[in-house]
Amino acid sequence: MQAYAQRILRALADHDTNNWVRYWQARYACDAAVAHDTPDAAPVDRVLLILTAAICAQLDARLGVNPAAYSPRGEERTVGLLLNESGAATGYTLFTGSFNSDVFLLDPLGRVVHFWHMTDSVSHAKLLDNGSLLVSMSPGIVEFDPRGKIIWQYNIGGLHHDFLKMPNGNVTLLVQGNKTREQAIAAGANPEFVNERGIQYDYLIEVRPAGANGGEAVWEWSAWDHLVQDFDPSKENYGAVAERPELIDLNFLLETVSESRSEGLYNWTHINSIDYNPELDQIMLSPRHFSELWIIDRSATTEEARGSGGGNSGMGGDLLYRWGNPRAYGHGDAADQRLFWQHQPHWIAPGLPGAGNILLFNNGNEFHGYERFYSSIDELVPPVDGYRYRRAEGEAYSPDGLEWTYVAETPADFYAPIVSGAQRLPNGNTLIVDGTAGTIFQATRDGRIVWKYVAPLDRRAHLRQGEPATLDGNSIYRANWYPPDHPGLRALDLTPGAYVEDLPDVYDRSYAIVAAAAAGDYGERLADSDFDIYLDAGGDEYERRLIYAKRPCAAEDTQARFFLHIIPTDARDLPAPRQEYGFDNFDFNFGAKGVQSSDDWCIAIAPLPRYPIERIRTGQFMDGGEAWRADVELGE
Repeated sequence: MQAYAQRILRALADHDTNNWVRYWQARYACDAAVAHDTPDAAPVDRVLLILTAAICAQLDARLGVNPAAYSPRGEERTVGLLLNESGAATGYTLFTGSFNSDVFLLDPLGRVVHFWHMTDSVSHAKLLDNGSLLVSMSPGIVEFDPRGKIIWQYNIGGLHHDFLKMPNGNVTLLVQGNKTREQAIAAGANPEFVNERGIQYDYLIEVRPAGANGGEAVWEWSAWDHLVQDFDPSKENYGAVAERPELIDLNFLLETVSESRSEGLYNWTHINSIDYNPELDQIMLSPRHFSELWIIDRSATTEEARGSGGGNSGMGGDLLYRWGNPRAYGHGDAADQRLFWQHQPHWIAPGLPGAGNILLFNNGNEFHGYERFYSSIDELVPPVDGYRYRRAEGEAYSPDGLEWTYVAETPADFYAPIVSGAQRLPNGNTLIVDGTAGTIFQATRDGRIVWKYVAPLDRRAHLRQGEPATLDGNSIYRANWYPPDHPGLRALDLTPGAYVEDLPDVYDRSYAIVAAAAAGDYGERLADSDFDIYLDAGGDEYERRLIYAKRPCAAEDTQARFFLHIIPTDARDLPAPRQEYGFDNFDFNFGAKGVQSSDDWCIAIAPLPRYPIERIRTGQFMDGGEAWRADVELGE
């Protein structure tokens, strides 16, 4: 109890952070203290508990927080924060919708305390220790400061799914490469099963940032450098697959998939996440289509990583450990498979319950023979042996069982066949992201759900119409939880704002687009061009929208790119990163969120900002260059 009381006092005395961060740091200690109140507590601890509770009550009163009314918000709800019970870990949650352009940081009550608006879709975002946001978006990796200004970017084709900010300041990227059909066959692939497009594989590249727009590649690893095959004895990589578990069987997945896909597999490894263990200097990979996790040696040099020698393990870039599907290396059968299109396998960080164990989201799927139609969160203990992993001769890698697992009471009720993730929290809870349902929740060790949030993306229009919310369009690739004392929070003003579901103009507007198209009424026509421009006031001056509409819709129109330069009456009203330009710049494309097309019409909706506007310069680009440009005068 003394430790909790000291944590509370330290949090309140920490003047390097704002009041709300200090509050949640103290509240976290308050909750932990209450959780340790037992009947056999020592007298001094009971006195400290009473004093601790009094301090916490004063904190609640000072900031107007009623912990007993954390959730729900007092009305029937289908989105936002739905549950926050005793036992929930107190912290901040960062998430973005799949291919959404807004990244939200939520406080424990589900309120937005910070958000970044991008000019393009974001697939994944992570908060760094300096308060910056590192995101993957077209055409590469981008770092934004807390105010949304780009401070570094590195463009690379093929970037997908995940990235790592390394302890040395470098960034490791997960990239897709391609081998032609001829190259695959030359490597020993069975021609009968090779896709006409060839094979898509994965490789890693570690980049040392240089300047504001670039970097130096300082380390690489490629799955293609570590192949074995038992089809073509004329090739150097020919061998008995079951005797070489440190190598990747080139034909295993090609042949398996081809049983149900006559054209053969193109997207071969499909690695969807990476993690780094600084103590072992090793990297964990998640090749989804293999239904395995792999561990490799980061200490090997780039040259050593191409071969089978060097590094702490002495194995170069070969696989040190693999688990989940022993059939992939010639051991066992379907009954021995444990993983099914998993996501985010990672080491539980030091200091957390289960530290050093591996935690992952085991999706389940029905692709090429898989018949597991439910999801689970699985924790396993890897058989670490120095810098290597134990394996009995002629057997599959252990373990056979799990340290812990979470499955819904009715397993089929919790099923996310794609995306998703999990994270161990300091109090022993596990943050779980049901990505397909856009749902983030905390489960205790005994499986009780104590915190639940449903991403309110692509739903607000339905809610306004009094219709039940659907699950379409609000999927989440992953979410990240941060404790109140995370260093990156110090740089942010975390004063609570609105709930995401109450913010204007942050949603996919497909519902409004379809409704406008059906009614044929887009508001006031402002400009005529190849694409007519309308102003739809929407009944609220803060929800004015520009609508681009065209009937009929030609095939080339669906490839158009439009731009908006919104010039304010006072440039100081602009977000700080854009003040130097004197205008706000929104680019959007057909096929992206907020844009719809059909055989009859093309229509796109762009929100107008709240600040006074002098004029709007707009236009359209096609592959051949600028198609048209126009000034739109809005007047008063």
